[in-house]
Amino acid sequence: MKVFNLGFILFILVLFSCKKEDSQSKKNDDSEIRDRYFNLEKIGWKSRSYTQVVDDIGFTATEVPIQYYLLKDQGIENLQHVDSLYEENKRERVIEFVFQQDEEKDLLGKDFTGMDYTAAVKYMSFGLNNDFYVVTSKKDTIPCSGVNFERNYKIAPFQKVLLFFSGIDPNDKIQLIYNDYLFRKGTLKFKFKDPFTPIAL
Repeated sequence: MKVFNLGFILFILVLFSCKKEDSQSKKNDDSEIRDRYFNLEKIGWKSRSYTQVVDDIGFTATEVPIQYYLLKDQGIENLQHVDSLYEENKRERVIEFVFQQDEEKDLLGKDFTGMDYTAAVKYMSFGLNNDFYVVTSKKDTIPCSGVNFERNYKIAPFQKVLLFFSGIDPNDKIQLIYNDYLFRKGTLKFKFKDPFTPIAL
């Protein structure tokens, strides 16, 4: 009977230790996550980019995957953590929007905006989010939830803003609508599609 009890206890210990190793090996195996992020990098983080030129101003909208910013901030050491952050934020969209004049003149001057330079900078920082919204493939209209104006202090020949949108299904295709009140160029539409088109064989 003592031998049976001792054998039973050893069996239970071996069973729990095997389970612990199995869960630990799954925890350390991030190959599926690495593969997913590698494929995103391979097609190009900023491959969904569309430009429209109205008069002499170019408007470029680039949809950047949220994983790009997470990896840039967190690094690649702990991909499980990065992936869990992505799962929490996967309904967010970030669009990089660039304004550039053909002759590389400063767009925030009175010639282009009709307002003084300080007022144009304030509008880019605080009022521009009202000019953007997204229409999803399900015909939902999502307003811009925030704008980050990357001010360059007249060094770069363009103006760049990051647009933030919330509550969008990660599999939804979107169309960005820009009602241009700053440069008075009308309504611009940017339809984002997959960079790869499936081919039927």
